Amino acid sequence: MTLHRSLVFFFLLLSCFALSSWALPLCSDSRAPLKVNSTLSFCPYKGKTCCDTMEDSNLKKQFQAMNISDKGCASVVQSILCAKCDPFSSDLFRDNSDQQSVPILCNSTTSANSTKDFCSETWETCQNVSISDSLFAASLQGRVGAPANNNASKLADLWQSKTDFCNAFGGDSSNETVCFSGEPVTLNETTHDKPPHGLCLEKIGNGSYLNMVPHPDGSNRAFFSTQPGVVFLAGLPDQDSGGVLDVDPSSPFVDLTDEVHVDIEFGMMGMAFHPKFAQNGRFFASFNCDKSKWPGCTGRCSCNSDVNCDPSKVTPDSGSQPCQFQTVIAEYTANGTSSSDPSKAKNATPKEVRRIFTMGLPFTSHHAGQILFGPSDGYLYFMMGDGGGGADPYNLSQNKKSLLGKIMRLDDTYEEVDLITKGGNYGWRVYEGLDLFHPDSSPGGNTSAKSVNTIFPVMGYNHSEVDSSGKSASITGGYFYRSETDPCVAGMYLYADLYGNGVWAGIETPANSGNFVSNRITFSCAGDSPMKCSDSPGDTGLSLGYIFSFGEDNNKDIYLLTSNGVFRVVRPSRCKLTCSKENSTAARRNPGPSVSPSSSSSSCYRHINGFHGSLVVLLVSLSLILVALLV
Repeated sequence: MTLHRSLVFFFLLLSCFALSSWALPLCSDSRAPLKVNSTLSFCPYKGKTCCDTMEDSNLKKQFQAMNISDKGCASVVQSILCAKCDPFSSDLFRDNSDQQSVPILCNSTTSANSTKDFCSETWETCQNVSISDSLFAASLQGRVGAPANNNASKLADLWQSKTDFCNAFGGDSSNETVCFSGEPVTLNETTHDKPPHGLCLEKIGNGSYLNMVPHPDGSNRAFFSTQPGVVFLAGLPDQDSGGVLDVDPSSPFVDLTDEVHVDIEFGMMGMAFHPKFAQNGRFFASFNCDKSKWPGCTGRCSCNSDVNCDPSKVTPDSGSQPCQFQTVIAEYTANGTSSSDPSKAKNATPKEVRRIFTMGLPFTSHHAGQILFGPSDGYLYFMMGDGGGGADPYNLSQNKKSLLGKIMRLDDTYEEVDLITKGGNYGWRVYEGLDLFHPDSSPGGNTSAKSVNTIFPVMGYNHSEVDSSGKSASITGGYFYRSETDPCVAGMYLYADLYGNGVWAGIETPANSGNFVSNRITFSCAGDSPMKCSDSPGDTGLSLGYIFSFGEDNNKDIYLLTSNGVFRVVRPSRCKLTCSKENSTAARRNPGPSVSPSSSSSSCYRHINGFHGSLVVLLVSLSLILVALLV
């Protein structure tokens, strides 16, 4: 089975999306910036920009309509208008991209991290200048109240003071945010000249999980889910504490096994907790079901007349009928259980509060199903595979009417489906990685390479590069490393091969360019690991087995979820690795309350029959998440 690089790109996108200091460029409407060969005529942007020539022209007309007589103020307002074209405009207009007319203006009074006090400069330059249809007539949502006089044209008449004005429009730059200083955004990141000497891991648990989500309350807890649909709430040990996962295997947070269908590539695919879970108790699960066994498994078949696919002509796959198996997204709640405070809940009722989405699957593979909340917009994102059948025979990934092979953005009121990037096409099945792909059969037709503007992968590898004997499966996407634990890996993107034969560190060179150089790095087990890293007698090495997924906790520490247990990245000196930036005497502690999910400190887990074998192929389907069309 051919394997794809898409999962790493998606997690690359998501992990960049959350922290702008390691962000890839992204426009305020969630599309990727355009490439222009020359500087725009009105806005001083070239190369990557969020404006085409028409948008640039519209901004010029808007500026001319303001009739600003003062040259100094005109220059300031022009730069503010043109911030819409900045390749990092998603971060500059982070409060409300649909209505926000002014970017976050750098204000040195709020933080020493700001490059300059551009907000004060704007006030002092324009406070007594008349501006028709002023951008500054309305305050930003969630900031200081309305201006003194909405009908005025001068800042001094609109706002009572510079303090009020900058409270409404000002902000600062930090590790998580950027602000506008009057010039195109540049993020001061160090360019790494070489990869780290290695990655040091400790083993803290014996269980095999597909997914890990940190508790939204910011504590040292996380949710771990299994393929059959059991979710556990575990306490995470502090770094350097010698502790292990605190989880009670007899008391899961929620058990959805009555609804979940488990097989080679079926099961619970993802879980996502509402950003305000600590207040509202809402969480979501995506999983597969079998309509022949569960009456709640009812959705329209994704092979239908709208996409020129006839399910009666689809050959039964593995003895099952087309769309016998379905993908489901459902909402659950932790309210009304053990506590009126959802953040303290240790379990939830396995009863759906609301069905969000159901869709029939034409084949038994490549259906993916990860769900995540967008860090900046609060929408629920759902990643759908190409539907399987081997090389997407009906070419549904390139079919704009099909939901297969897409990333969807779901409104919780569930009235519309949006896509994460307008016009972004990642090539499958026209391309596989950098190479043209030629399917053995194509009953659904082909798409010409000339007809698509393919966005190629930023990182990846050939199977032969991992192991000459072909012992490579699929890429397992990870995270940008943001923890303080290993400063020599900070800012790098970590990913791996499913078979555990390789771990890579992707280094953006130069910084903030979107261009990455991948370096394969070694990994080893800490000599003082709280649990043995290998179960083989006499073997002191590190055996990961299959690397199913990566996880990240509220401290930004990185975890590897494998068939041999749960591993965490620790200080390099614990593996006798050299890192000149490491301060080995400063042991960082977890923020927030240290809440244990149970009185049990057991690190033993139930063994699920067939679990390891079932997951060998699972990442194959997950790796198809982004190979398809995003329009």
